[in-house]
Amino acid sequence: MKYGFPNNFLWGGAIAANQAEGAWNEGGKGLSVPDVDWHNPHLIRGGKRDADSEMTSTRLNDLLAIDEDWQFPKRSGIDFYHTYREDLALMKELGLKAFRTSINWARIYPDGDDTQPNEEGLKFYDDLIDTILANGMEPIITLFHYELPLKLVTEYGGWRNKQLIDFYARFAQTCFERYKEKVRYWILINQINLIYVESFNSLGILCDQVENLEEAKYQAIHNQFVACSLATKLGRDIDPNFKLGMMISDHNCYPETASPEDVFSTLQKNQMSQFFYGDVRIRGYYPGYALRYFEDHQLNIDWTEEELDLIKNYTADYMAFSYYYSRMNSAVRNTPELNDISRNPLLPASVWGWCVDPLGLRNSLNVYYDRYQLPLMIAENGLGALDELIEGTVEDDYRIDYLREHLKAIKEALHDGVDVFAYCAWGPIDIVSCTTNEMSKRYGFVYVDLNDDGTGSRKRFKKKSFEWYKQVIKTNGEAL
Repeated sequence: MKYGFPNNFLWGGAIAANQAEGAWNEGGKGLSVPDVDWHNPHLIRGGKRDADSEMTSTRLNDLLAIDEDWQFPKRSGIDFYHTYREDLALMKELGLKAFRTSINWARIYPDGDDTQPNEEGLKFYDDLIDTILANGMEPIITLFHYELPLKLVTEYGGWRNKQLIDFYARFAQTCFERYKEKVRYWILINQINLIYVESFNSLGILCDQVENLEEAKYQAIHNQFVACSLATKLGRDIDPNFKLGMMISDHNCYPETASPEDVFSTLQKNQMSQFFYGDVRIRGYYPGYALRYFEDHQLNIDWTEEELDLIKNYTADYMAFSYYYSRMNSAVRNTPELNDISRNPLLPASVWGWCVDPLGLRNSLNVYYDRYQLPLMIAENGLGALDELIEGTVEDDYRIDYLREHLKAIKEALHDGVDVFAYCAWGPIDIVSCTTNEMSKRYGFVYVDLNDDGTGSRKRFKKKSFEWYKQVIKTNGEAL
C-alpha cells in the first residue's frame, strides 16, 4: 500500500461568499440572512456566542433598523467581490489545486422566490469561476452556505416551509446549467447538521413564529434533505459527471468517562448530531434511532412517500465535512445540542476554547469511511487565532503546527485505507468569522489589514504559513 497523499490529491482552500464578498447591496443582490449578522463588540471569546441565541421577529426588526453597516461585518467582508482577481492570483502563487467558495443565493435570486435569475449576479460568478480555472484551480462550489434570501425568512418562515424546496431547486438548476462545463464538484448545503448552533443562519427560523421549535427545526431539515435529493436528480440529468456531495460539521464526541452510561449517551449524541444526516443523505432513509427520537420527543414531521422516494433514490456522491475540534459528552449532560461542549482537559485549546485534536481527525475519517464507504473531502480545517502583523508579515508558527499535525493525521488515515480525495484549508485568506462576526479571528495564509470595527487599509500580506503550505503542496505532502 502506497504511504502518502495520492498524486491527484486536491490541495485546496475554502471561503464562503457571505464572509468574503461584501458588496451586500451591489449588482442586484437582495438582502440575506448574513447581512443581519451583528458583531458584538463585547464578545467574550470562548463563551456562548450570539449565534447560539435563537432569532425572534423583534430582534430581527431591531437589527434591520440599525443603519451603520460597520456593525454588520459580512456586508463588506474583505471586499472579495472587487478584489477576487488579485486574491486568486495569490492563491495561484500559493499553489492551490482547488478553491472552494459559494454562490450567494440572494445574488442570483434576490428575493429567493423570483421566477427569473439576476443576470448581473450570474455574470459575476461567470468571471469568478473563469478566474479560478484560469489560475489552475478546480472550483468546488457550495450552493447554500447560509446565504438565505431574507424574504424567505420573513414571508415564508424559512426552511420549515416546503415551498423552499422548489425555490432552492430552481436556484440549483440555474447554477448547474450555467456552469456545467466548468464545475464538477458541488456541495449542496454547507454543514447541514448545525441545527442547534446555526438554526437561524442555516434554517431561517424565527423562534417566536413556531409553537414547537425543535419540531420546526427537524421539519426544516427534512425539507433540506428533500431539496438536496431533488437537486441531485436535476444535477444528474444535466450532467451525469457532476460530483454532488453532502457536508456536515464534524463534532464527534468522546465519552467523558468509561462508564457504560457515558459511552452509550455519547453514541446517542453522535447519532443525532452527526450520523443522522449522513445516514439520510447517503444511505437514503431515516434510521431507526432517529424515528425513535422523534417518537420519544413527540416530534411530528410532515413527509410524503414521494419525498421519501426522492431521498432513497438520489443520494450523495461523496461526503464532505469540516473539522476543527473534538468534544466530550457525559450521560448527565447528554442533549443533541452541539453547543453543549465539554472541553477535554487532556488537550490544548485555542483562544476561542476549541480543543486541538489532530488524532480526532484521523478517528473521524475512519469512522465515516467505515460507515459510508464513499470518498471523503475535508471541506474545512484550520486554526482561528489572534494574528499580529509585524513588518509586513505574521510569524504564525502556531498555525503551521496545527495544520502540520492535522495533515499528518490525514496521511495516517490514507494509510489506514480511507479514501480522502481533497483537503481545503479554511480561510486561505483572512475573512469575517462565521460564528463571531470578527475579523480578528483569523485563519488565513494571507493577512487582510482589516479590523473588527471596519477600519484598516484592506491590504494583503503573506504570513509565514503561506510559504509553508506552498511547500507542502509542491511536495504533495512530503514537506510536513
